[in-house]
Amino acid sequence: MTVKAIYLLMSRLGYLCGLLLGGILLLTAPLYAQNLPPTKPRTTRILFLLDASGSMGAVWEGRPRMEVAKSLLAKMVDSLNTYPNLELGLRVYGHQYGREENNCQDSRLEVAFAAKNAKAIKAKLQTLQPRGNTPITYSLLQSANDFPADKTARNVLILITDGLESCQGDPCATSLALQRKHIFLKPFVIGIGAEKEFGKQLECLGQYYNAADVKTFRSVLDNVITQTLQKTTVRVNLTDADGKPVESNVNMTFVNSATGQPEYNYVHYRDTKGQPDVLDIDALQSYDLIINTVPPVRQADLKIKPGQDNLLTYKTPQGTLRLQGPNMTPNPYGTVQTVVRAQGEASTVVALPFGSRQKLLGGNYEVELLTLPRIVRRVTIKQGQETMVTYPAPGTLNIVTDLAGYGSIYQLNDDESQTWIYNLPETSSKINLTMQPGAYRLVFRTKNSTGSQFTDVRNFTIRSGQTTSVSMFGK
Repeated sequence: MTVKAIYLLMSRLGYLCGLLLGGILLLTAPLYAQNLPPTKPRTTRILFLLDASGSMGAVWEGRPRMEVAKSLLAKMVDSLNTYPNLELGLRVYGHQYGREENNCQDSRLEVAFAAKNAKAIKAKLQTLQPRGNTPITYSLLQSANDFPADKTARNVLILITDGLESCQGDPCATSLALQRKHIFLKPFVIGIGAEKEFGKQLECLGQYYNAADVKTFRSVLDNVITQTLQKTTVRVNLTDADGKPVESNVNMTFVNSATGQPEYNYVHYRDTKGQPDVLDIDALQSYDLIINTVPPVRQADLKIKPGQDNLLTYKTPQGTLRLQGPNMTPNPYGTVQTVVRAQGEASTVVALPFGSRQKLLGGNYEVELLTLPRIVRRVTIKQGQETMVTYPAPGTLNIVTDLAGYGSIYQLNDDESQTWIYNLPETSSKINLTMQPGAYRLVFRTKNSTGSQFTDVRNFTIRSGQTTSVSMFGK
């Protein structure tokens, strides 16, 4: 082979190796990044639900309420026209039919959702005149069809009204049902020119504001929009009994206070500097926080300030309960189960098998071991400490007599009283029973005996790792 031929062969081999190496690099390069969709800002949709019933024609500080509402709402939508990722809509009720017609379906989406549609909303507002009924419930139901089918959007409803439901509907139940279906977030309700008693009947719909005068109405509108559009964050500090932020890695559930549904689930995180991380949260909901320690810590109605970074602090000192059985192989009980209760409480905190370790909130507990007889240990769980619970190695009761009858086993107490712990099978008394060490009594009467005086009573003792045999006389 000539030098030139060798050179050409080497060049081709190098080319092929390059292709092969490039292919390998392409195959082994991380592909997950290109599979992730680009982060897209959520669209916020605000539906203004405006009351145009006959009562809105009443004079309010020198002008009809309807004129004040239209004027301020027009200025509001104008100021929102430049916001990105924001769409507005307008639904009006009570404006198409007079009161004499008593129309309870007088509600219409006058301006559908669109971006930068302030001009269309302002034009429609100019044409509205107050005329008829106040079908709030029907309007809420219809609004469910106004919002586009978009699960990623934030749907906000702002009801502006001066009156209560006039069509025998239940706006509170309807609002709650639509929130549960995620049609919209907790609505804002602005009562204009209304008395305080009026608000008590509307606050069940959502976040109620009483705009008793025009200045307050203007301020409330601004406040509602600020809450809707500004970013809100939350940080949660989990501390020990002394208030030191040392706890972490605990699941936290933010539950919608109105619907009872979980909105956010986070496992708490603390960085290397001991600081909790920042969580985005939608301030247009009201929340209960459940810190899922064992037992859980629950804070109802969180005080979250919209548009701010909120720091929430809770004491959640935790220690560890360790269940360690006796050193026996095999254990004649098998796996012993336990029931843990807060001391003095009847409800179960957690049920655990022996061999477990379980973090518990600091406090006093009763640990009930489902041995025979059952054992109750009172323990105190302390921050950062491990508390061990064990039990003595059991022994075995062997009843050698095979009789049909009625019998029970009692534990003999130090004060010479007795406590029932077990009933024998009625078909046969011949059993082997794993029991805790201690003093016991067997009480038995055969099925064929002719009187209570033929009851047989035997005392016996169980010792760890030993078998105790008991026989009875049939009579």
